[in-house]
Amino acid sequence: MSMEVAGAEAPVKGKFLGILVCWLLGNGSLFAWNSILTIEDYYSHLFPDYHPTRVLTLVYQPFAFGITLIMTYYEAKMNTRLRNLAGFSLFFLGSFALIILDVATKGHGGLGVFVGVCIISAIFGTADANCQGALVGDLSLMCPQFIQSFMAGLAASGVLTSALRLVTKAAFESSKDGLRIGAILFFSITCMFELVCLLLYTFVFGKLPIVKYYRAKAAAEGSKTVASDLAAAGIISEQQGQMEEDPEKYKRLTTKELLMQNIDYALDIYLIYVLTLSIFPGFLSEDTGAHSLGTWYALVLIAMYNVWDLIGRYVPLIPCLKLTSRKGTLAAVLARFLFIPAFYFTAKYGDQGYMIFLTSFLGLTNGYLTVCVLMEAPKGYKGPEQNALGNVLVVCLLGGLFSGVVLDWLWLIGKGW
Repeated sequence: MSMEVAGAEAPVKGKFLGILVCWLLGNGSLFAWNSILTIEDYYSHLFPDYHPTRVLTLVYQPFAFGITLIMTYYEAKMNTRLRNLAGFSLFFLGSFALIILDVATKGHGGLGVFVGVCIISAIFGTADANCQGALVGDLSLMCPQFIQSFMAGLAASGVLTSALRLVTKAAFESSKDGLRIGAILFFSITCMFELVCLLLYTFVFGKLPIVKYYRAKAAAEGSKTVASDLAAAGIISEQQGQMEEDPEKYKRLTTKELLMQNIDYALDIYLIYVLTLSIFPGFLSEDTGAHSLGTWYALVLIAMYNVWDLIGRYVPLIPCLKLTSRKGTLAAVLARFLFIPAFYFTAKYGDQGYMIFLTSFLGLTNGYLTVCVLMEAPKGYKGPEQNALGNVLVVCLLGGLFSGVVLDWLWLIGKGW
């Protein structure tokens, strides 16, 4: 089967299933990592002296950011299918390794075990670099609903992991060794879900008519990153011969040119996540004081953030609420930095109701602004350029995450550090 997309309209067949699969793949891209974050009460019990929430995040982010940066530099030559298969495989194997490590050590803590968890955290960072960059780039050249659904899936992974953790904590809290039993069950569910995502990407997503159309269209515009996915779907590309016949037709903007044309969007994404990760999850887990909710307090805060982050990612689907102004988006992003004094004074003088409200609003604005940027930025570009721009924005996102994680340690000033 050869590619014939010139002048053809995008098929709608498979669009709903595609949106669902994108949501599940977005879920799988962060489910394993969110599992580690959400299980913070268990790891704080095992490793009370090591600040596990902060340290694990600090280990994860350099791998996610550094590898994504390298892959974005070579984006035009990367095999998107191979990146995604490698990423979901690493998520599955890392989740399984967490179970094996806990069973092998019989739930005991110690520096050696903590180092093992840190290594798995680095594996998750490597997997994230493969999946998130490849999928955002790939979906950027398709219909906007796919990238929105994927980003909503990323947020939904936090909601699902928080809900599962609350259920497992409640179910086993009163039993002997209940915290550990709940954690192992939690990791087992994570392991199975990552396997489902691997199978969905391998055997389902690439064979949907609408996905084949957009990938064939991108290949016809000069994209090399979709070749393996098209081959797996039974489509033969004649791209090389066509490029030799008419090289001007396939000329595209360089990654640097794309970055300069979209420097405001890149800054938006970076600043959104610098602010968010300087507060979530480290500050919310350790620096909000003692309240009537006790050990449930941090879990409730993280759950509220995740729920409202998910809601925020669906708000742009309402046309009248979607932010399309580039200047307006940047102004909204800068206004979010008022959260820093707000959280500081609420933690010091406010009660848990105010903190829950602030955390919810932090999540809402994070999800809303992220989707607004990623839906608007790729418009008007050819397939290969959309893929490249998607990768660039993921680098900015992960760079913001990494910077935020480092800045999160500033909250510890004056507390023995």
